[in-house]
Amino acid sequence: MKKELKDLLKKHDAKPSRGLGQNFLINKGVLSTIVKASEIKKDDLILEVGPGMGILTKELSALAKKVISVEKDRKMIEILEETVLKENDNVEVLNEDILKYQPPSQKYKIVANIPYYLTSPLIRKFLEAENPPSLMVLMIQKEVAQRICSKPPQMSLLAVSVQVYAKPEIISYVKKGSFWPSPKIDSAIIKISDIKNNNLDFDKNTFFKILKAGFSQPRKQLGNNLSTSLKIEREKINQWLLKNNIDPKQRSETLNLFNWKDLAKSYNLMANSK
Repeated sequence: MKKELKDLLKKHDAKPSRGLGQNFLINKGVLSTIVKASEIKKDDLILEVGPGMGILTKELSALAKKVISVEKDRKMIEILEETVLKENDNVEVLNEDILKYQPPSQKYKIVANIPYYLTSPLIRKFLEAENPPSLMVLMIQKEVAQRICSKPPQMSLLAVSVQVYAKPEIISYVKKGSFWPSPKIDSAIIKISDIKNNNLDFDKNTFFKILKAGFSQPRKQLGNNLSTSLKIEREKINQWLLKNNIDPKQRSETLNLFNWKDLAKSYNLMANSK
């Protein structure tokens, strides 16, 4: 598979772009794992991010009703026209930046081997979209996948930000040798399901305001972080935390998702009290 990719690049006078984080998957077993985790049905619409030379695109198009592949690199689109578009009339390739792309209005899934630098902004964009995907299956950096799926006492800002909207789980770890060019670190296939951003029973803006304040200095006590960042006297913050069964001396990473939700729901009453 590596030789085939190299020949295609040479033919089109192209090369993998470091700036776009292009590391092409060359392990067929990993491809199968991604596809299986995606639970693709024959009437599914799949949104693929960064299809590259179409290795995953071919697998997706064989199972789904339609695949929309968003590719920023014009050279890769030339290659996709040869490798995928000639033989698959259910694939649409768009030369766009995924972070500026308007998500489909109908039901869809996201399946992609994404550049590492896109991970956090892409996940946040689609989890917060007016019409979020029903499922996301992504190849991302191993350490980031572990952070997203972490639990107390090792929660992170990223973990809470994802878990408040959905259920993330690591499907499989992928060795760096499964790609060409080989990245410096291993990857993981992560599945994000049960996405529900339109059914939250608290104000999202308040939630993230408190969350960012709580994690502003992770090594410090939660009460101190909230008091400093929210500009509210420490005693008032302490009483608010205690009412929600949280010790002000705790660190942010020890709180669970329900703790943060409780704080978001009770924040206005505390902030407006005398």
